[in-house]
Amino acid sequence: MFSYRHAFHAGSHADILKHLTLVHLVQYLQEKPGALTIVDTHAGAGIYNLEDGFAAVSKEADNGIMRLQRFANECGSEGNKLAQSINDYLACIDAENTTEHTRIYPGSPFILARLLRPQDRLKLFELHPKEIDILRHNIGELKQSKQIDIYAENGFARLKGLMPPPSRRGLVLIDPSYEDKQDYRNLEVMMEEALQRFATGCYAIWYPMLSRREAADLPGRMKKIAAAHNRSWLQAELRVENAPRERRLQASGMFIFNPPWTLEKDLAEALPILTKALAQDTGANFLLKSFEAK
Repeated sequence: MFSYRHAFHAGSHADILKHLTLVHLVQYLQEKPGALTIVDTHAGAGIYNLEDGFAAVSKEADNGIMRLQRFANECGSEGNKLAQSINDYLACIDAENTTEHTRIYPGSPFILARLLRPQDRLKLFELHPKEIDILRHNIGELKQSKQIDIYAENGFARLKGLMPPPSRRGLVLIDPSYEDKQDYRNLEVMMEEALQRFATGCYAIWYPMLSRREAADLPGRMKKIAAAHNRSWLQAELRVENAPRERRLQASGMFIFNPPWTLEKDLAEALPILTKALAQDTGANFLLKSFEAK
């Protein structure tokens, strides 16, 4: 079902949930002037052409970003307003395209790079031998490239050494492919270590929703880790279909350690709209839960 190459899933409903949440987290953390360190543990190639290569083969963007943009245009023509977080996310996509037709989709490295302030740093990890070269080339084209460090290393293993960041202000995006069952265990170990070193950091974990036991257990395991460290959390899930057979990814989620107080309100406005815009059958729905540590 999955491929390590991020391009297969560029612009999908999973990317929409992940990147919309990510944009909100960055914007909130940048409300304070102090330097922010951002880490992406599984960066991929950084940016993707939806009309070429793996993205053109999978066509996941057709039922993802393309569908959302059509919905947004229809809302605009009818005088209806979208949630601000959806508008902010769509603005990041529009910034990479010179025409109204979306051909280029920015992955998290490019979305994060474009949002950097002069005092911020971005650290990208990628292990795939082909992806890392493409990532380096793509990032090298950006004016923010001097603020970005790229590592051909295992993000799971290396995150511990980066925590806490010098500014004591950090955001970590964790979105492995989960093709290898060991990713689930690696995630648990990494989060335990990260929270021991930097308990107040904001950690955003993307996960697929599958019938596989490890996938179904992941949110519960993250909640146990949060409880052990007395950390607040937020869980958001988006399902676009509920077909009997999982021939493709039908749903995914985000689990946030130490979420900003504004995130739940924004997602409460955005998720019903995303569900309506991206639904592929009557099984489409969403979930939004949170817990505030005392």
